Amino acid sequence: MSIAHESAASQGPLIYRQALITRLTHWTWAVCLFFLLLSGLQIFNAHPTLYIGNQSGFGFDNAVLSMRAVDTPHGAEGRTTILGHEFNTTGVFGVSGSADDPSYRGIPAALTIPSYRDLATGRVVHFFFAWLLVATLIIWLTASFANGHLRRDLTPTRRDLENFPSDVRDHVRFRFHHGNSYNVLQKLSYCAVLFVLFPLIIATGLTMSPGIDAGFPWLVEVFGGRQTARTLHFLAMFLLVLFFVVHVMMVLLAGPFNELRSMITGWYRTSPDKNASEEEKP
Repeated sequence: MSIAHESAASQGPLIYRQALITRLTHWTWAVCLFFLLLSGLQIFNAHPTLYIGNQSGFGFDNAVLSMRAVDTPHGAEGRTTILGHEFNTTGVFGVSGSADDPSYRGIPAALTIPSYRDLATGRVVHFFFAWLLVATLIIWLTASFANGHLRRDLTPTRRDLENFPSDVRDHVRFRFHHGNSYNVLQKLSYCAVLFVLFPLIIATGLTMSPGIDAGFPWLVEVFGGRQTARTLHFLAMFLLVLFFVVHVMMVLLAGPFNELRSMITGWYRTSPDKNASEEEKP
């Protein structure tokens, strides 16, 4: 076998894996989620407390998370309370900035859009990218159903589920196989994002809209109250951020050039066929 042939075999074939519509919607979602997260944190800062139920305020004991500044003998401190457990988060949540110019806000300015206090602008940015995400999801669903991407690449098969334990072991050991299709962990995580988290964050966002509530009052009941919907909305975004972090880590570990190339050009370098390689040996 020649050196050129050996090099090609060691790398595996280059296949066209990602359709144009898949790549366009992928990057559109990435942009949307970036602006939705930071503008959402701007909106959260207007009242940095999450509740369960339909009511909120000082007269109720139904808060599950709060970020606030409190006065102490040593000065103002940031306090974050999660399910009744209080933590000192001075410098990050509640109180941030320098000692000479402290900022009393739940989320620091560097993590909000806009960075200064402007609820109106935050809401405009948030709603724009929220509807862009919804439109992109509808376009993706329509195209993926029409071109078979949904059935062919994302629906877990019986064989996928049987390979689930071995796929988990391979990922824990950082052993990545670059195949022609997604592995079972990818399929399950992508389906969770596209068919659970996206619909949940859209539905809870609509539930917080008085205009939508007027036309569909049952939405509030489905989520157990407006404040519960707000809490679930932030929980869904937290899980999306967690997915994004793990997703980026997997891209870096599996080979960033190959993974990014597939989402920019559509072309993906697969792992070599071990059986074919054995047959070609003298």
